[in-house]
Amino acid sequence: MNFEIGLYTLGDLVPDPHAGNTISPRQRLKETIEAAKLADEAGLDLFGVGEHHRLDYAVSAPPVVLAAIAQATKRIKLTSATTVISTADPVRLFEDFATLDLLSDGRAEIIAGRGAFVESFPLFGYDTNDYDDLFAENMDLFLKLNEADVVSWSGRFRSPLASAEIAPRPVQSRLPIWVGVGGSPESAIRAGRLGVGMAIAILGGEPERFKPLVDLYRKAGAEAGFVPEELKVGITGHGYVAATTQQAKEEYFPYYANYRSYVSRGRGTESRVTRAEFERLAGPDTALFVGSPQQIIEKILYQYELFGHRRFMAQIDIGGMPFRKVAEGIELLATKVAPAIRKETGK
Repeated sequence: MNFEIGLYTLGDLVPDPHAGNTISPRQRLKETIEAAKLADEAGLDLFGVGEHHRLDYAVSAPPVVLAAIAQATKRIKLTSATTVISTADPVRLFEDFATLDLLSDGRAEIIAGRGAFVESFPLFGYDTNDYDDLFAENMDLFLKLNEADVVSWSGRFRSPLASAEIAPRPVQSRLPIWVGVGGSPESAIRAGRLGVGMAIAILGGEPERFKPLVDLYRKAGAEAGFVPEELKVGITGHGYVAATTQQAKEEYFPYYANYRSYVSRGRGTESRVTRAEFERLAGPDTALFVGSPQQIIEKILYQYELFGHRRFMAQIDIGGMPFRKVAEGIELLATKVAPAIRKETGK
């Protein structure tokens, strides 16, 4: 299996810390499609969009946005990042992504998770106290829908299915599904027992602290009867690439600090990242992927030694960053970083 490198976006609508303006949702979506097109043309492997249901994010319907991207691209894989499966109807979710798979000639995937906020629970009539039970039940049903054309099923949170025809069927024999994990051992074990991929969000700190999660995931998967090839690990994180590490840090810091402050306010807290803290977060041994192409290569390869993962996805467009900077980062990631990573991991 080749090492895959890609991008994801949450479509945040954050004021530019320099200019002070916030682009419109329409412009944000147009730029998201253009970023995916650039990534596809440059040879990156996958592109993801996340799900939020807030006025400060542009993407609430990942399969719709990904379907638009499918028409502008040719080969890049298309994934959610993430789908809040706890508050999604599994049948509608499967049909949406199966349709995306047909429209994209077999390029659709799903990363299922909780997401950064919980606004979808009251919006769609669910109780956050039922989070774990909803996740377990909806994952169980989705995996059954992925296996068979006709499904009978019953559960606690939605009406039962009696020999229900599940249409359309995707191009792929099964839609690839991953579980997004932020740091919970229980989530890692659950992903292993289900035999789905595990996408770990490492947004800062030392990557070594996530090694136990990978070990738990693989152990649980093996005990459930899955072979190593079925237990796929991916790493996701914030990143920014420039010609030199110093340039990358100078350019990225205002946007990163802006994003962190904005997200914390959305959660009802106030968190400001100082330049000194940012320097620590972006150090050579930490998980914030900010630097020259060589610095990013070294960080990815170090984590590859730790985890043995086969996929890395970077979020490079946060905090009101202008699209021209995103485009420059895509080019460097595709032309400088990706070839070196594929060469080293292919040995």
